[in-house]
Amino acid sequence: MADTVGSTILVLNGPNLNLLGAREPDVYGTTTLEDIKSAVTEYANTLGMQVDFRQSNTEGELVDWVQSANQTASAVIINAGAYTHTSIAILDALLACGLPVIEVHLSNIFRREEFRHHSYTSQAATGIICGFGAQGYLLALDAAKVTLARP
Repeated sequence: MADTVGSTILVLNGPNLNLLGAREPDVYGTTTLEDIKSAVTEYANTLGMQVDFRQSNTEGELVDWVQSANQTASAVIINAGAYTHTSIAILDALLACGLPVIEVHLSNIFRREEFRHHSYTSQAATGIICGFGAQGYLLALDAAKVTLARP
């Protein structure tokens, strides 16, 4: 795999994650997506990595970004939001991109409603991090670094 020094990690966020901080703070906390972006960018810099941090409420836009990821990134970190449980299109794009994929969820999806227990996107994931809130994104960067360092 690619050397992590100078690596760009594409960090994708799906629908409604732009509402973090205001949306269901008892489930998702009060940290905003902008707070997460700042923390991820800062932490990535300490790891010698760059991030391309994006959010969309549109499935097709997420698919387009994943499809072009192998041209600009070494790995994908994705919190597909509700599309995790519904989008075969995002799964197919993740499988086709050929990059390591780390799936992130702020909440523990397995302790929530039954419909959230199934993840299409996890079928393409190298690993899944869930239930650690915003810290999960930083753990995902660590996971990406380790994954990219493997021969």
